[in-house]
Amino acid sequence: MMNLLSLCWKPFGHGGGDAVSSAAGREGKDGLLWFRDVGRYGSGEFSMAVVQANQVLEDQSQIESGPLGTFVGVYDGHGGPDASRYVCDNLFRNFQAASAESQGVVTAETIQTAFRRTEEGFTALVSDLWSTRPQVATTGTCCLVGVIFQQTLFVANLGDSRVVLGKKVGNTGGVAAIQLSAEHNANLEAVRQELKELHPDDPQIVVLKHGVWRVKGIIQVSRSIDGLWEHLSNERAVDIVHSNPRVGSAKRLVKAALQEAARKREMRYSDLRKIDKKVRRHFHDDITVIVLFLNHDLISRGTLLHPPLSIRSALDH
Repeated sequence: MMNLLSLCWKPFGHGGGDAVSSAAGREGKDGLLWFRDVGRYGSGEFSMAVVQANQVLEDQSQIESGPLGTFVGVYDGHGGPDASRYVCDNLFRNFQAASAESQGVVTAETIQTAFRRTEEGFTALVSDLWSTRPQVATTGTCCLVGVIFQQTLFVANLGDSRVVLGKKVGNTGGVAAIQLSAEHNANLEAVRQELKELHPDDPQIVVLKHGVWRVKGIIQVSRSIDGLWEHLSNERAVDIVHSNPRVGSAKRLVKAALQEAARKREMRYSDLRKIDKKVRRHFHDDITVIVLFLNHDLISRGTLLHPPLSIRSALDH
């Protein structure tokens, strides 16, 4: 069953020929920006873009699409790339295995199982590397996953990444922005309260440091907001996608975020672009954007319009 599901959730190999290459869309690179302007997956079209700010890119992301559905993951690493790379290498594989155990059916429990096994695997890796690379223990990652299975969209989130749905408003021609995920960020009162309840014997579990609430005074994310959503509102992001051609949607969002980051520093966008990685981190974080266009008719019919797809974001590390 596992072998069958592997074929259904992924392409038959990276040597699938022009069809797979065409479905993936044109790949491009512009300085610290990597993008695929538009590509095709089973239930519609997609656009991807990543801009690097850290010395080593800490963001990872992927799209896996086949006859059984579509899996999308965005992993915002912190403290280094080790955790996000591990999750990108293993979470979908663990998801495949969990799905196979339930005869190919995807439920919320399927995704939870994949998350748990991936965390257990990374914890074991940290233990194995402790004597030679103890610094791996200081890395972590947020984890945001979307799965389209039959007529259901599942969203799972750990950390402060975000999913926003643009939904047509009747026959008005307008689009409403609907946030589908909730952030786990220590700046949120509800998150701080949850942490205090989970750790009643630790008065330092959340600490206000330089005007920012942090877990143990070290990290702002409670489970592992920056990136795109530090600079763009949900409504602004949805409007940018809705008001422009699909081609280049993700790249357009990243550019809008960078323009806003430059404006906040009272500098020109063209000057921000000249700043190299590492120094760039003082102005913005690594930013990853994936835009999925959902074809409701295809999803309703369970029709696979395009060839299977397996793609990961790519930038020089």
